[in-house]
Amino acid sequence: MRQKGRYRTVFALVLALLMASLAGCRSAEQAEEQSESGYVIYYLNQNETAVEKAAYEPDGTSAEELIDEFLGQLAQTPEDTGLKAVLTQDIAVSSRELENGQLSLHFGIGYQTMTGTREILTRMAVVCTLCQIPGVEYVSFLVGDNPLVDSKDTPIGPMNEDSFVENPGSTADDYAVTTATLYFANESGDKLVPESVNISYSSNIPVERVVVEQLIKGPLTEDVYPTIPAETKLISISTKDGICYVNLDNGFLSQGYDVTEAVPIYSIVNSLTSIPGVSKVQILINGETNLVYRESIRFDTIFERNLDIIEE
Repeated sequence: MRQKGRYRTVFALVLALLMASLAGCRSAEQAEEQSESGYVIYYLNQNETAVEKAAYEPDGTSAEELIDEFLGQLAQTPEDTGLKAVLTQDIAVSSRELENGQLSLHFGIGYQTMTGTREILTRMAVVCTLCQIPGVEYVSFLVGDNPLVDSKDTPIGPMNEDSFVENPGSTADDYAVTTATLYFANESGDKLVPESVNISYSSNIPVERVVVEQLIKGPLTEDVYPTIPAETKLISISTKDGICYVNLDNGFLSQGYDVTEAVPIYSIVNSLTSIPGVSKVQILINGETNLVYRESIRFDTIFERNLDIIEE
C-alpha cells in the first residue's frame, strides 16, 4: 500500500539553494523576541518580496477568539518593524467558518487584483499565522462563495504551513513566478494525475530542479500518491536544446511504491515538459544511461510527453 499524501496544493517559494530548503512558515526570518505564548504574526517586508514574522501575545484564548484577533492583526501595520500589513481594505476577509479543523475564509472580489508573488505571499502569511491556532488544521480561500483558483482555473485546496517551501538566507529581490504541473500516481498506480503548482523561485535556480525536488518530496494532495522513492537524490539537472537531462542516484531504482514501471518515468517526463522550453527528457542514473528500468524501460531513451498515461 502506498503512503497516502496529505491534503494540500503546493506553493514552492525557493529563495536560495534548494537543497537547504525548509518549510516556509518555519524558516521565515526569526522574530527578534518570542512572545510568552509563542505566537507570531506573519507580515510582508517593505518590498513585498518575502514574509517576516513578529512576536505577538494575544488576548483571546479560544480558537474563535484567536482567529478573529489574528485576522485583525494581519490587517494592521506593526509599529517600528518596517513591515507591511498583509490584508488591506481591498483584500479583506468578509466572512469565515471553522468546521472540523478547516477554516474557510471568504474574500471580496478585490482579492482577484493580486497576482504573482504578492498573492502567493499573502496566502503564505495568512495560512502560517492562522494554522498556529489549536483547532485550525487547514485554511481554504474563497472569493465570494467560489474556491480560489490558480492561473489554469484549478481550485486551490485547503492549505497548511507545510504547503509552502522556502529557503532562508537570501534576498528575494529577483523573483520569477511560474505555474507548473506535477504528475503523481492515481490510487491504482497505473495512471498519472496532474497537480497544479505555483512556483515562485530565485532566477539563480533552474525551475526544472524545483520541479524534480517537489516530485521526490511527493504530493500532499488528497487522493494522489508519490511516484519517486523518497530516498532518491537529484545529482544534477540541466536543459539544452529543449532536452532536460536529469541525473539521479540509485535511490530512483528502488521499488518503494506499488506503481507500474511507466509511472515514475513519466511522472518526471510529463512534469518537466509542462515547463516552457522543455520538450524532451533524458534520465541518467549516476551519470549513466546504459541501464534498464525494471527490466523494461531503457534509460538511453529520450523521453517525450505521454498523454495516454494521464488519467481522464
